[in-house]
Amino acid sequence: MRLLTLVVFATGTATLMMADLIWGMPMRGWNGIVLTLFAVLFAAVAFGAMQAFFGFAVRCQGGDARRIDRSVTPAEEAAIDLAPTAIVIAVCNEEVARVYAGLRAIYRSLEATGQLRHFDFFILSDSTDPDRWIEEEMGWAQLSNELDAHGRIFYRKRRVNTNKKAGNIADFCRRWGRRYRYMVVLDADSFMTGGTLVRMVRLMEANSGVALIQTAPRLFGAETLFARLQQFSAALYGPIFVAGANYWQQGEANYWGHNAIIRLAPFIDHCSLPKLPGHEPWGGKILSHDFVEAALLRRAGWGVWLLTDAHGSYEEGPPTLIDTLKRDRRWCQGNIQHIWLLFSRGLYPVSRFHFFLGVFSYAASLLWLLFLVLGTLLAIGFDRTGLSWVPTPGLATTVGVSPEAQFAILTVLTFGLLFSPKILAVIDLFRQPGGPASYGGRAKVIASVGLEMIFSAALAPVLMLFHAKFVVLSLFGEGVHWGTQRRASDDRADWPAALRVHGGPTLLGLVWMAAIVYFAPQLIVWMAFVLVGIIFSIPLSALTGRTKYGRITRELGLFCTPEESTPPAGDLQTPETATLAVRSDLGLTRAVVDPYVNAVHVCLLRERTGQADEVRQYFEYIREKLLRDGPAALQPKDKFAVLSDAESMDWLHTEVWRRPAADLAPWWRGALHQDHPAPAL
Repeated sequence: MRLLTLVVFATGTATLMMADLIWGMPMRGWNGIVLTLFAVLFAAVAFGAMQAFFGFAVRCQGGDARRIDRSVTPAEEAAIDLAPTAIVIAVCNEEVARVYAGLRAIYRSLEATGQLRHFDFFILSDSTDPDRWIEEEMGWAQLSNELDAHGRIFYRKRRVNTNKKAGNIADFCRRWGRRYRYMVVLDADSFMTGGTLVRMVRLMEANSGVALIQTAPRLFGAETLFARLQQFSAALYGPIFVAGANYWQQGEANYWGHNAIIRLAPFIDHCSLPKLPGHEPWGGKILSHDFVEAALLRRAGWGVWLLTDAHGSYEEGPPTLIDTLKRDRRWCQGNIQHIWLLFSRGLYPVSRFHFFLGVFSYAASLLWLLFLVLGTLLAIGFDRTGLSWVPTPGLATTVGVSPEAQFAILTVLTFGLLFSPKILAVIDLFRQPGGPASYGGRAKVIASVGLEMIFSAALAPVLMLFHAKFVVLSLFGEGVHWGTQRRASDDRADWPAALRVHGGPTLLGLVWMAAIVYFAPQLIVWMAFVLVGIIFSIPLSALTGRTKYGRITRELGLFCTPEESTPPAGDLQTPETATLAVRSDLGLTRAVVDPYVNAVHVCLLRERTGQADEVRQYFEYIREKLLRDGPAALQPKDKFAVLSDAESMDWLHTEVWRRPAADLAPWWRGALHQDHPAPAL
């Protein structure tokens, strides 16, 4: 309530000043729209600033006494026995080496705690690439052998990828959910230390009314300049925002879809996702399922908490601006769907507010764009009249404040709210013993924050344009493909991609600036803050996506984070092979030719029973064609189908070794005559 009161007070004061300032201007109807947009957008800025302020205040007092981790003393927590817990990792066409490197590190870290016996691991695959599928299976078999973890690490490949990640998790809950009390959900790029996992289980055991605890994962593994900027920002500014969020949310926090522990019984009973009316992108299956699942748990009376100080929870971020925009396009569509749920029956007010914040996080960009465009048009229109601005006497003139001073006060207030969270975060860091040293020292922190502010100011209008575009596309019914996120970038500046993605916004920025220079030159000083980033978005995007500049800043000690000086796990390394593409059809070839790979693959498939004659004839046709003409003769869906059929895979393995070479395609003859049936993936 205190946070909301301060937001209302700050917004009301600024809106009153703005109304008093523009009341005497011509075109009053348009001024009303400008004032409304100003009030809404200022409230959003004020909310973020006040959340950071309360987070800073809480941390200055030693932390919130009502945090979930303070529900038990350290001695009580250490005495709590653990319950059976499943760690589930949902993957879809991911870089397999990266996924298993993270899983290996988590396993070793849990092993070091002495509590490994309470945890099982599940790799839940929705991969549509046949080669990735086989690579995942062989990675699972190899890792199980390496760790002697048979019966503890499980692999499951769904035959039908219904409802994407949410459907994959739901499939796990139906098959194995009742065997475990808790489930820890991880993404392909997630990592959590064993100590943090053990602690989360004990906190759940100590709080029987809590259904979900969400950690605030830290970014790690950044290599490009763009990724290191994001990693630094999240590490430095994140703690006060997280503390502020926990201050007003308490047991009504949100779920972000990963790096969280969930009590399975209520999740299974209450979190079946509804199907929205209509078709995608507005209706159909819910894409951003996490917010909805948290709201459903709250509706059922369960607590949802944010763990503010989980230092052992990590994830990787997108390596480039373009990859971030691709991710945001998907997130935008998922959040826009939540408009349907704002007025659902039985939801708690805070759950509705979470939905609103998700929608507004993208809708605000469209409102900012409208505000700037309308302000530009009003300035141009007023300048062309040739009249001087003579405001109607109002509150400010009554107390002797000039319009210029009034405008300056509004500007300082707005920029103060925008930048105060970053200043508070630096103060909070400098208060902590050894805090600045973990970021490279006080001087490096100040330099890094200054450079980060410049980059953020340049990137903000670019993100504004694209987020506004994403909202409009969603509103007009253009859906999006929910694809795989790229986790790594090479050391080349991708100029063609940058030109293709940012060419339109660059042209728009140039036209916008030319119009201002020609019609309202007095406005160029203020609009330069917006237009410079848009006009230079092509080189900004291409160059910040290079690992070269990321390495340079690291060598200079800029944008350092504690995770760089003290990595989250000693054996968690990004494999060099992770950036290499898997050779086309190599997985299918190994599954057919290599006896070991074929045996592992067939054992993981389910037998088909009662096949119709048409289905049987289809499989007979494509497997004969595969042997006769090679993998290139089949469509991707046919390759996937034959890999999914245990009888066909068993038959193909027998036939490829039994038939005379003359009856096989050259592809198979080449594979059979190698020293090894197929090269290693």
